[in-house]
Amino acid sequence: MSRVGKKPISIPSSVQVSIEGSKIVFKGGKLTKELETYGRVGIAFKDGELTFSLNGENAQAKAYWGTYRALANNIVVGLTEGFTKQLEINGVGYKAAVKGKVLELALGFSHPINYDIPEGVEISVDKNLVTIKGSDKQQIGQIAAEIREFRPPEPYKGKGVKYTDERIIRKAGKTSKK
Repeated sequence: MSRVGKKPISIPSSVQVSIEGSKIVFKGGKLTKELETYGRVGIAFKDGELTFSLNGENAQAKAYWGTYRALANNIVVGLTEGFTKQLEINGVGYKAAVKGKVLELALGFSHPINYDIPEGVEISVDKNLVTIKGSDKQQIGQIAAEIREFRPPEPYKGKGVKYTDERIIRKAGKTSKK
């Protein structure tokens, strides 16, 4: 049984929820987010709590139950608090700067890398830390992964772009034969 699916989601007063068939519509401030469940789970909203119920007893139904509850909770958290990812840039001459709606990265290549910042996402740079903020957890994680992919950290000196909570396992370099 899903432990995640059982928990009800308490909806804060700043977020309005409406159920339209198999679709849940969340409104918070100026943002509107939708979650389409395709009838895979039962949805109920009463007394400021959103609950999900099983549609069937097979393993697939149980997986959907926990998944849609987690997706709905991420939307509520995104509309109230937002999500943040931080990347750290390590290396001599490696730097980042935000110029308008473009993140400009100098990562040791012969050319700068320009990353267009999507709508609804805020990127700020402080020395060697790149902070990505937004309301969509999946989008923030995807952007952080794409920026990290330009120059992943290497195991010998640790140069590259890494998550701040990521630990790079270092390797010993070459040794002489004496």
